[in-house]
Parts: sequence; structure tokens; C-alpha cells
Amino acid sequence: MTNQCPSSGKLSSIPDKSIEQIEVTYRVIKDIAYGLDNDQTMDMYISADAKNLGGENFTVVFLHGGAFYLSDKSLEEKYIQPYLSKGMHVVNVNYRLKQGIPKATEDLAIALNFLEATNAKNTLNLSNVILAGFSAGAHIASTVGLSVNHPESPYKLNEGIRISAIINFSGLVDGLDVVERRFMDHADRQMQEIGNALFPLSQGYTPKEIAAKYEPITYFDQDDPPYFLWYGGKDDQIPPSIFDRFVELLQEHKNKNVVMYSPESSHFPNAAERKDIYLRIFNFLDTLEQATS
Repeated sequence: MTNQCPSSGKLSSIPDKSIEQIEVTYRVIKDIAYGLDNDQTMDMYISADAKNLGGENFTVVFLHGGAFYLSDKSLEEKYIQPYLSKGMHVVNVNYRLKQGIPKATEDLAIALNFLEATNAKNTLNLSNVILAGFSAGAHIASTVGLSVNHPESPYKLNEGIRISAIINFSGLVDGLDVVERRFMDHADRQMQEIGNALFPLSQGYTPKEIAAKYEPITYFDQDDPPYFLWYGGKDDQIPPSIFDRFVELLQEHKNKNVVMYSPESSHFPNAAERKDIYLRIFNFLDTLEQATS
């Protein structure tokens, strides 16, 4: 028997499911191909309890980190576990690696449209999508999520898909040219390879006007979905100062956006930090209806 949730309840007040309860709540489908490339796969976690969440019946679409170069959806499942513990639908997405930021970012739009086109048999609530990610995945989620209402957006989503919020753990939002140079000029060979692979068609450093098309801040406006940002003050991959201008924009709309800055944290939040962050995330999600009304 699944752990039923009252439709009037808040996510923050719903008791976390045990591992055993999660197992009986979810139909899990692994490694679904949404494109022709071997990296274009996703895992679906379809919840029998999601319908009981009422207005908070979100579908969380999560993307892993790895600098657009490495890692895999299976390696960062700790970021989706809190959503599973609440009985929410979750989709964990892989995207093309070592082929550059443009193709990786395009993959999120392809994956979302695939979900909509095949949803009759999966019953995901795609009118209430939360785009979430860590590092490179958060960068992708932010670029697509902020750009879909922009007239110059290259990402067209099918009717029936609505982005309700964006959740960013340590994902770049501005200064992509600065970060590219940091990687390309790094003493470590793999870091250099990562830098060179961000825009593989570029000869040398990518011009600012091209890099800016893949900076979430380019698409920011007052009509964007509510936004949750967490970043650390001792991030050694993305200079914390790069967040400053974006944070100022978020804080102009404190009624709907949340900024969680941790001065002593690195690029990677530890387990204790994640616990606190997800408490704030569920409170954030609880207020979405009020924030957007």
C-alpha cells in the first residue's frame, strides 16, 4: 500500500517515504531513448501518489553535472531522492557529452518535447514542470527555463508543457566566457580538454556574443518562472562573483525567487548542506501558487 498524501497538504509537511515505500510507490523505467545519440536517455519515476498532491503535483526534470564533458544520471541520484521521498514524479535526464554546450542544452528541449509526445501512457503532469539540475545540468535547466518566454529563444516547447519553477545547484548563470578561459588556461590537462569542448567549433576563446546565447542571464525578465538558486562562496569552478549580477535581478522579485548563498561551501554541497537546501526547496515549492498569482 502506498503512503497517501492529503491533497491539501504542503510538500514541506509531508513525511518522507522510506526506501520500501518508495519502491512500492513508483513505476521506474530506466534508459528510455529520447534521441538517436547514446547519451540521449532518461529515467522515469512515475508516482502512484502524485495525484494526491493536488496543486503541488509537479513533475521534476533533473539534469546531472559534469562540465558538459563527463558524469551520468546514475551518479547524481542523491539530487532526486528528496523528491521521490515526497511522492513526486521525477525524470532524470542524460544529455550529449563532449559535443559542446549548444547540443547539450538543445537536448533538454528535445527531452521535454519527447515527454509530451509520449505522455498518454505515463500520466506525468507536464503543465507543472520543475526544471532542476546541478552544475552543468543547472546551467542547461536555467538557459532553457528562462528563455522559453523570450522572442529569440531557440528552444520551442510543445503546447501542454509549462515550466513552473527552476532549481539551480551551482549552475553557471553569467560570465560563460570567463569560466571557459579558466578551464582552457588551467594547468590540468583534463580541465583544458573540458574548456576546449565547451564550444568545439570555436577556434580559441569563444566570442562573448556567442557565449552570451548560452548564459541564462541573457534571457532573464520579470515574467520568468520562480527561481531557486544555491551557490557556495568557495566554489573553485565558477567564481562566486559571477553570480552577483544575476542575484541582484532575482532579489528584485523576492516574492517569488529564493537565493541561498553559503559562504564556506564549495561547488559541491555536502549531505548536511543538501538536507538544509531541500527544506528550503520544499518551502519554495509550497509558495509557488502564491508567488505566481
